[in-house]
Amino acid sequence: MSMPDPIKHLLTSHCEWLKGSGPESEVVISSRIRLARNIAGFNFLQKLSRGQESAMIDEVHGAVSKSKNLKDTFFIENKSIKEIDKTFLVERHLISRDHAAGKGEKAVVISPNEMVSIMVLEEDHLRLQVFHSGLNLTDSWRLINTIDTELEETLTYSFDPTLGYLTACPTNVGTGMRASCMLHLPALVMTKQINKVLQAVAKLSLAVRGLYGEGTQAIGNFFQFSNQITLGQNEEDIIDNIDRVIRQVIEHEKEARQYLLDKKRGKLEDQVWRALGALKSARLMASNEAIAHLSFIRLGVDLKLIEDLGLAELNSLFLCVHPAHLQKIFGEESSANERDYKRAELLRSRLKQVGLV
Repeated sequence: MSMPDPIKHLLTSHCEWLKGSGPESEVVISSRIRLARNIAGFNFLQKLSRGQESAMIDEVHGAVSKSKNLKDTFFIENKSIKEIDKTFLVERHLISRDHAAGKGEKAVVISPNEMVSIMVLEEDHLRLQVFHSGLNLTDSWRLINTIDTELEETLTYSFDPTLGYLTACPTNVGTGMRASCMLHLPALVMTKQINKVLQAVAKLSLAVRGLYGEGTQAIGNFFQFSNQITLGQNEEDIIDNIDRVIRQVIEHEKEARQYLLDKKRGKLEDQVWRALGALKSARLMASNEAIAHLSFIRLGVDLKLIEDLGLAELNSLFLCVHPAHLQKIFGEESSANERDYKRAELLRSRLKQVGLV
């Protein structure tokens, strides 16, 4: 039996962490735990030779094949896919921009439901990631810890008894763990409270980044919150700290939404209705513009101002409007202008039956 095309499978499957049914999913899109690991006996990436890259990929492939929790995963080597497919994987948060653009041999392990991805030869030898829908860092940690333990039965990690796991960047030394949540905070932006909240979060040693992590902008009112410290804290303490802060941010967002409903309903409805009107009638639509409008559609769905649209379907639209996704959906590579036309066509079709309450 031939193996399914992983890119085609991902394009037509329902991503587990975007299903919109996890705890606090009206505000928290997803939770992610990431572990940075390096394999003993190999140089760090910057000093790794091409032969060592190939040997490491083979070694990791062997370890993955022995893991019960990684059964039936896709093992994709970068050299076997096109540039547009790499961008597609970046848009789905399955690999990083650095991994997609990096030179040399690289690979990624992806579970069919996209809850698990393992980047091979990104900044570190391994970057393990587990995603869940909504605020669910604890389950993400349980799964990634199990996978990490299974891999360690075959692979020997670089570890120091005093410092912990050794990583290419000193900020990851220790647990090597990053816990993060993607939050949708349109009401805090609309009420101009977002900067105050972000400043308070920064004082609690959390980093706030945009939709695609470090160095990206917070388009569509999406913000990624993650821990900055990995040394001197155990994994459970890191998770407890970020979970506590995230719950406070969620509460502030909910209060801002209620304020808009009670005191600024006209402004709120105008913003939501204009966004829906633009998406249902535009003939050209850039990706950032589409994401900005979809952000207000999502707020309208959450506040029951819009009917006939579920969170899972809406969350998938955020992916579909990205350049690589759009080209894969239409089955051809296209220019920016052609994509703007096709994006508008797609949105009109998908939102045709959506109405206002």
